[in-house]
Amino acid sequence: MIALASSARALRVFQVVWVLGFLVGTTTHTADLIVGGVNAYSDFPLGVRLFWVSLTFLDPATAALIIFRRRSGIVLGIAVIVADIAVNWTVFVVVGGLSLFGVISQSLFAVLIFVTARPLWRWFGRIGRGSDI
Repeated sequence: MIALASSARALRVFQVVWVLGFLVGTTTHTADLIVGGVNAYSDFPLGVRLFWVSLTFLDPATAALIIFRRRSGIVLGIAVIVADIAVNWTVFVVVGGLSLFGVISQSLFAVLIFVTARPLWRWFGRIGRGSDI
């Protein structure tokens, strides 16, 4: 895994997967707001609704930071995915209205985030030190 995680190709794949994952979130929440407007999440508690709307901005911000290989994107991405799976699993169990497929696939994405964060952190830290891949 260490050799794989340090190869240029693997690092670029990890970067692309992070970006695609957060852009899926962006697309989902943007589509919800376009279709449902301000009442898109009206069946859910106010705090959950506000959180989901905030993801419309946090997800693309994370993707942009990852595209530009900023370590702050890794920190933001971890914070966003941890909060998102905590909120979504809580809603799934307590309130309902979310698909099991959605919360499981999001949780698997979180695992991928955790597994690839360290290699990306190292790679992103090489910027400007002459050993950029």
